Amino acid sequence: MSSLATNAITDASGGNTASINGYTPTMSNMAGRNRIINGDMRIDQRNAGASVTATNGAYTVDRWLCTVSQSSKFTVQQNAGSVTPPAGYVNYLGCTSSSAYSVTSTDYLGINQRIEGVNMADFGWGSANAKTVTLSFWVRSSLTGTFGGSLMNSGFDRSYPFTYTISSANTWEQKSITIAGDTSGTWLSTNGVGVRVFFSLGCGSTRLGTAGAWTGSSNIFSATGETSVVGTSSATLYITGVQLEEGSVATPFEQRQYGQELALCQRYYQAYYGNTTATLGGMGARINAPGTGNGIQANIPLKVTMRASATGTRVGTWSVLNCGQPSMYSDGNLLSVYSSSSSAGDVYFYALSTVGVTLNAEL
Repeated sequence: MSSLATNAITDASGGNTASINGYTPTMSNMAGRNRIINGDMRIDQRNAGASVTATNGAYTVDRWLCTVSQSSKFTVQQNAGSVTPPAGYVNYLGCTSSSAYSVTSTDYLGINQRIEGVNMADFGWGSANAKTVTLSFWVRSSLTGTFGGSLMNSGFDRSYPFTYTISSANTWEQKSITIAGDTSGTWLSTNGVGVRVFFSLGCGSTRLGTAGAWTGSSNIFSATGETSVVGTSSATLYITGVQLEEGSVATPFEQRQYGQELALCQRYYQAYYGNTTATLGGMGARINAPGTGNGIQANIPLKVTMRASATGTRVGTWSVLNCGQPSMYSDGNLLSVYSSSSSAGDVYFYALSTVGVTLNAEL
């Protein structure tokens, strides 16, 4: 067997690195470089493409949520308006203004993703070794001008307001913003919120800061001079291909396999439903109870380990006999569905079709 040992592979000009198909391989442009999950907006477990009216904390496509001080000022939907996405993409997230709303001084309206601390700990933010990152994305709007957003820590007391310009209405444009790492503040490296990536649709004056610099002012959601999307009725802002990566250059969007992207989303949200034909063959439990108060429980291994213990929510009305509607609990590894007998004899619960349970371990 042959082997090759070398200290360096040099390019033709004598440099210390070589390019492969035009790219120089580094730690920041290999697989896993994009810290955004579902940046191409293709996973939508909750809504299956349905429109969502923006309320604070409402999730749209997976990992993307509305952060708003006023409800019902815009709607959000996967592929809203059914326009053609940029080349290489199938989906985008579309925001549509519901009225001509004039923001107050303390308003903030937009969409954001909260990146888990363990997924950006290597950025070293909050230390002298803080690394530079680049945020890139495709965007399209019915409006033109200067638009904004912000990167924020878990405590909302460190922010980097940014701007980008849309030159042509109703035209996809690609943007990139390079951000020097923050050497100050507290940035979590745990399973809590590491960094928030916020895209503004309109913010009041007290929520705006100077673009292109870190600030210790609290609750800075965007940059001074931004265009308010919610200020124009039916105005749109569409976005896809969102990537946050280490380094000062925006590399091509990291296209992960569908199963990979779904599994990354399922760390934060999972849904389980019964099958369409069998009674106890899908999801349920059955016992022969000797009396009342006997526990009945189904334990189901999760698809992936979740970020933390998850909140279980029953979906629909389960089929039951001699017991109440079941409750749900998950420690992040196992889903437990349980109830107790109301009489002796045959006792069961089961889920059919669209009946089931959702698990939420979002940040």
